[in-house]
Amino acid sequence: MTTDTVRSTPRWRQRWPDWVAYVAAVWSLLYGVLGVYWALGGAGFPFGRENDPQAALSVLEGVEARTGGPIIAALGLVGALISVAMVRTRGRGILRAVILAFAWIVAAALVLVIPDYRLLMAVAYAPIFLLGAPFGWPPVKFFDVITWPVVNQFVCIVGGLCWAGAALAYQRRSRSVCANCGRAGHSTDWTTPVNAARWGKWAVAIAVIIPLLYAATRWAWALGIPLGISDELFREGQATGLWWAGAGLATVAIGGALLTLGLVQRWGEVFPRWLPFLAGKRVPPALAIVPASLVSILVTTAGLMFVRLTLLGTIGGVFTFIDTEDWAALAPELLWPLWGIALAAATLAYYYRRRGRCARCGRG
Repeated sequence: MTTDTVRSTPRWRQRWPDWVAYVAAVWSLLYGVLGVYWALGGAGFPFGRENDPQAALSVLEGVEARTGGPIIAALGLVGALISVAMVRTRGRGILRAVILAFAWIVAAALVLVIPDYRLLMAVAYAPIFLLGAPFGWPPVKFFDVITWPVVNQFVCIVGGLCWAGAALAYQRRSRSVCANCGRAGHSTDWTTPVNAARWGKWAVAIAVIIPLLYAATRWAWALGIPLGISDELFREGQATGLWWAGAGLATVAIGGALLTLGLVQRWGEVFPRWLPFLAGKRVPPALAIVPASLVSILVTTAGLMFVRLTLLGTIGGVFTFIDTEDWAALAPELLWPLWGIALAAATLAYYYRRRGRCARCGRG
């Protein structure tokens, strides 16, 4: 990153550690107000079997509005107070540990525990619906898939990211390092560009192989090869057109795998020559970091859902077509948490390689 680039960084981005906790406080307070509304009998409670047609996919399947609403309200109020405390005080000892533990637990719950695979499916199907709309395919409407419980998961992820940012800023501030970049001085550790490039390549390799394995099974079924599934399930998928929908998702996964390679390739930093108007120009880091981070979250949450349901032995009750003979229908998804973690690590390595000199503390 050049000096000119550092100077051109918007001031609001340089000051994110100063305002992100306030955003988390506002989010917590507003969601807490919703909790009060739901506790009083208001409509739209997004959890539980009575409100979510696909509640069996959710870790909050058994939650009801009369019990969940008051808990949400209380957590929202406590969260708002703690968010403000993270800005107003540094904290020491046990106080700092308690604040950090609360903040990171809330962030992890909102980002990784509450969402399930429906959010990933919504994002993955979006380009398929967009391209197929003129042809009347798929035969279902996009907003039949994007229900309020799914939208609420996105709201929770936004809140969780605000909490993660607030926790990170507080953690750095209380350690007396730069709250913006986390650097305290000249660094020779694993965050240096040279070291990040080394371990980032391994992370990219894993983040590319796993989606390709998933895509291989789905395209095999679409092409008439019953790879890892029974003949009965194979014929059922052919009759309903399910395998071609799966091939569409597989194509999205392949595209994502190819884009992941950009995190360690030259074209991930400078636009290639064959791109009109952009050839030779610098790729803005956020153009890669933001979507890759989002996908890593969605893939991880979806994978954790499949792992959870499998460990609980309820996968057959949720996905009635899955049987032990149909191992390929589920095995690739059980690797998704590893895919998400690897993609997050690869994205972090890309960030460390390209962040340059800090716009706030000047360290590089």
